[in-house]
Amino acid sequence: MSGFVEKPEPVQVPGLVHVHTGKVRDLYRDRDDRLVMVASDRVSAYDWVLPTEIPDKGRILTQLSMWWFDQLADLVGNHVLSTDVPEGAPADWAGRVMVCRPLRMAPVECVARGYLTGSGLVEYRQSRTVCGLALPEGLEDGSELPAPIFTPATKADVGEHDENVPYEEVARRVGAETAARLRQTTLAVYGRARDIARERGIILADTKFEFGFPEESEEDPDELVLADEVLTPDSSRFWPADLWEPGRAQQSFDKQFVRDWLGGPESGWDRNGELPPPPLPAKTVEQTREKYVEAYERLTGTPWS
Repeated sequence: MSGFVEKPEPVQVPGLVHVHTGKVRDLYRDRDDRLVMVASDRVSAYDWVLPTEIPDKGRILTQLSMWWFDQLADLVGNHVLSTDVPEGAPADWAGRVMVCRPLRMAPVECVARGYLTGSGLVEYRQSRTVCGLALPEGLEDGSELPAPIFTPATKADVGEHDENVPYEEVARRVGAETAARLRQTTLAVYGRARDIARERGIILADTKFEFGFPEESEEDPDELVLADEVLTPDSSRFWPADLWEPGRAQQSFDKQFVRDWLGGPESGWDRNGELPPPPLPAKTVEQTREKYVEAYERLTGTPWS
């Protein structure tokens, strides 16, 4: 059992039609058929969207994504048309909004890994492969891979796990040419981001991207477009480079404090049971917010305000 502990009611805004409520983002469509993405402060863990929010989280994710879109603009275009708050929307939407062009989304999560951890580590320990790609013997949790790899996954609904799939499955779903473009662009963007993060003392262990194509009626319907959030602590594993030590779990700039508290004795929660997780304590909320702020400040080089 999983999903939302308390699913929020969508905000009603004149001129906007609510389309979807995700783990973090609410999606609307405006009168011009553009998509309006609004990043909330919701946080998820163990397939549950928790009842406690992390202040400023949605703004940090949005502003960090916008910063990364600028860094990547010469490699791939993105879906953002503006960050203007729609007329009549709540004041709290400021800094959370991306008004985006509608896309035909590729039905795959495009994951790039430069280090071994997470679900990749689980598969490696069983078969010395990740998504069917053979890897050398002797790798540990946190080991750097000989070269970055493309490890796609199918996109799951809220409360479900994304499922790693071999490259051949992506080619079957979208065609060989599109699959090759997705792989090439994913690894190129990962490489650029990895180098930028490294200059700032951060390891980008892995990350996931979503891509789409413009509507058929547009000038270049085959253009590959980077969509959704990009290179945030929610979509990526960022590790402090000075604390990196293969052979153990790494410290990270994400919601690890949330996972640790929920999995510890203080929460009293059984993640294998049927009850939803409890609210987070104030200390865990503040520690998590500080990690998101630190990631933003170290990556962008500007203070969060």
